[in-house]
Amino acid sequence: MEHSNVRELQDVVIRFSGDSGDGMQLTGTLFSDTSALLGNGTSTFPDYPAEIRAPQGTVAGVSGFQVHFGDHREINPGDYCDVLVAMNPAALKANRKWLKPEATVIIDGDSITEEHLKKAGFKTLDPLAELGLNEYNVVVPDITSMTREALKETGLDNKAVTKCKNMFALGICFWLFDRPEEYALRYLDTKFAKKNPAVAEANKLAIKAGYNYAANTHQFASHYTVAPAAREKGTYRSINGNVATAWGLCAAAEKAGLPLFCGSYPITPATVILEELAKRKDLGVKTVQAEDEIAGICTAIGAAFAGNFAVTTTSGPGLSLKSEALGLAVMTELPLVVVDVQRGGPSTGLPTKTEQSDLMQALYGRNGECPVIVVAASSPSDCFHYAFEAGRLAMEHMTPVVLLTDGFIANGSEPWRIPSMKDYPKICPPIVDVAPEGGFMPYVRNEQLARGWAFPGKAGLEHRVGGLEKDAVKGSISHDPANHQKMVDTRAAKVAKVVDDIPAQTVWGDQEGELLVVGWGGTRGHLQNAVDEMRREGHKVSLCHFNYINPLPHGVREIFARFRRIVVCELNEGQFANYLRQNFQEFHYEQYNKCEGQPFTVVELKEKFESLLK
Repeated sequence: MEHSNVRELQDVVIRFSGDSGDGMQLTGTLFSDTSALLGNGTSTFPDYPAEIRAPQGTVAGVSGFQVHFGDHREINPGDYCDVLVAMNPAALKANRKWLKPEATVIIDGDSITEEHLKKAGFKTLDPLAELGLNEYNVVVPDITSMTREALKETGLDNKAVTKCKNMFALGICFWLFDRPEEYALRYLDTKFAKKNPAVAEANKLAIKAGYNYAANTHQFASHYTVAPAAREKGTYRSINGNVATAWGLCAAAEKAGLPLFCGSYPITPATVILEELAKRKDLGVKTVQAEDEIAGICTAIGAAFAGNFAVTTTSGPGLSLKSEALGLAVMTELPLVVVDVQRGGPSTGLPTKTEQSDLMQALYGRNGECPVIVVAASSPSDCFHYAFEAGRLAMEHMTPVVLLTDGFIANGSEPWRIPSMKDYPKICPPIVDVAPEGGFMPYVRNEQLARGWAFPGKAGLEHRVGGLEKDAVKGSISHDPANHQKMVDTRAAKVAKVVDDIPAQTVWGDQEGELLVVGWGGTRGHLQNAVDEMRREGHKVSLCHFNYINPLPHGVREIFARFRRIVVCELNEGQFANYLRQNFQEFHYEQYNKCEGQPFTVVELKEKFESLLK
């Protein structure tokens, strides 16, 4: 085929949307992986319905997958889409608000029936006019019918054939953006060919049929290409935040020379970490799917006592349940990493949506004076680094660490340059192998105030752990008031000393100016894009983004003092802003907050920043 009328673009946002059973997550993943293999920068946002088994064809049951790909590194999945692929009227209605001006809309014409329109809540039989799509490039191919026609000789039943319509839509998009089909075809062979070769062949035929339809119809005046991004040399793969977290924990165990144990209970959206670790028996990883959240963390504490690098994974409601046992880990001073993949709350809340509202719970959600280290990851790929860091800090400082990610970066993906393990430092826990002269005193501390880690079964190293207060040296149970005060002070000082073992705080952009944007965790991509656009427009705006929450890094006060105004942006009602007020009371903090279960958009952030600069 001659590629005439090919237009080169810098970046494109596509949103695939349909019923939760329409395969939109797979479709979007195959498109994004194909783009990544071509060298494009990619960032993705899977948007799952909040209801389990919502009625088919309703807005509540719409599942989406957004892909942002470009000729440079993409650090967020985009605000609004250039192309919307809608498999039914409900998907069209749910995503109308995310269309860019003059966007292309592709909707399955076979789905525009009175029944589907009624289920989606349309008032008329003309959804395009009702949604005001006259000024958009709307293409209405009969995707279901053409899929059935293309697969009529496969011998599959009607239901199995209809399930392939998402691959027909994928073929259309492959042609539209000049993507090769080979990777998707290989994937289908790998996934289906051995167990069900007929299904593999049917899906491959559907991709080719969609590609040929797009190439031969006159409804697409042009198609487009996006050049590869300039990248540092290395081996890359696409990775999501949960998988990156699991691998970062494995790397920390390897660098510490200790086996990794994960005791967890499945909970959305953290379950994939447990699943990924369960695959790593080849690395000596042990996993236990416990009967509940409390059992999960308690098995991990026991594993830490026995000499394992211990981990437990959860989301908001599970962190609440783990809080008492987390206090036990603080009291016993055993290394433990608790991964909290934040979701919308409170209670069950919005299990499949993103939020940053567990910060106060991570910092203070335990009885007594119970400090823990708190670290937050900012992107899918750097979940690896901060999982490794969480493990390093936990084991070298002999204290629990809470690692905060969120549903947005946990499920989202981006290209990741696979690191060499030789570039990561050795982790050196204060392990005690031989009883010192005069006997082993379990609460004797090193310069970092970390106590010695003695594993059971070694003569002369017998000691007690538990929830009752311990003598500051011997480790025997103590109810002495002065001893309790000393242990409370020591545990707090131990966490505070971690500030000398983490990087100083940095600024993205100019070191001084009119407005300092402050954020933490998974909001970095949107905040950085908004700041970059403002700077290109001539505004004196910079970004101070936090990954180390407790303790806060060196240099924060000095940075804040160099800016006229400070605005703290977070996906909650101001938890980090209030935390900063406690620690740096001399500054005034503006806030921009959002609790919609969705990430920020660059557009809304820029509007806020511009209003503060007036």
